[in-house]
Amino acid sequence: MAISVVVLAVVAVVLFAFAAAGIKIVRPYQKGIVEQLGRYKATVDPGLKLIIPVIQSLTRVDMREQVIDVPPQEVITKDNVTVTVDAVIYYEPTDAQRLIYNVANFMLAVTKLAQTNLRNVIGDMTLDNALTSRDNVNVALREVLDDATDKWGVKVVRVEIQRIDPPTDVMNAMHEQMKAERNRRAVVLEADGTREAAITRAEGDKQSVILAAEGVRQQAILQAEGEADAIRAVAEAERYRQLTVAEGEAEAVRSVYQAIHDGGPTPDLLAIKYLEALGAIADGRATKIFLPTDLGATLGSIGAIAELFNGDGDGMAPGDVSVPESPVEDLGEESAD
Repeated sequence: MAISVVVLAVVAVVLFAFAAAGIKIVRPYQKGIVEQLGRYKATVDPGLKLIIPVIQSLTRVDMREQVIDVPPQEVITKDNVTVTVDAVIYYEPTDAQRLIYNVANFMLAVTKLAQTNLRNVIGDMTLDNALTSRDNVNVALREVLDDATDKWGVKVVRVEIQRIDPPTDVMNAMHEQMKAERNRRAVVLEADGTREAAITRAEGDKQSVILAAEGVRQQAILQAEGEADAIRAVAEAERYRQLTVAEGEAEAVRSVYQAIHDGGPTPDLLAIKYLEALGAIADGRATKIFLPTDLGATLGSIGAIAELFNGDGDGMAPGDVSVPESPVEDLGEESAD
């Protein structure tokens, strides 16, 4: 009885171990390669998988992006300079089956492939191009490695050159060259600054002169306009004053004429006033004397006035004296003094 219990326990343990060996778990970032009796059976996705122990086996493949550090190596450039190059490779598995069956040691294979192609790519470039064109080196190397590793079920995502170290003597020469170049740039920049400053000052002086001349011109224009306005204002005032005086004199003449007309002057009075006007004209200060055209009528009037004063006109009324209707009819005729 005891032996039967022990046997049953051993069988149970063996069955449990056998069942446990058939339970496999594939993580989310993995894929599983199932082999049956040494032959490829299937590629399984992440999750809980059951296999038949001893008959079947499951190999897990990490599908995450991986990085490989390529050891530093010496490379001769196109201009015969020996440089030390160090690079890293980023790759991502795309086919788990080909990654397992098409290459025995992928890490070693891709490292040696990268070293070989680094020699080819850097060897076709000069030192200056290799130092300043790392992006071009990265792209060229990535394309070569991606084509070569495609049959291994791997995609090369990118290749980065970490260091390109020239020899010590070349580094010293490059430092001297860089120092000389920076000194040259400093001198050129200083000269350019001086030239720009001189140009700026000249432009400022030019603008200052232009603005000053423009100010003088505007001042002259404004002054001339002001004087013109003043002259026009004075002329307008003088014209207004003359019109006002002329209107006043005309009004005065009309008033006098009206007063004379209303007073009913006699020819004797008109003749006397006429003689007074002639006396005022010929007062000794005038250079010209204006005589009326009808001189006979004027003399007749003067004679009549003389007879009145001498008493020769007895029996004649004052109104009987013959006086011309207009003592001065034309003042246009001149006689020399």
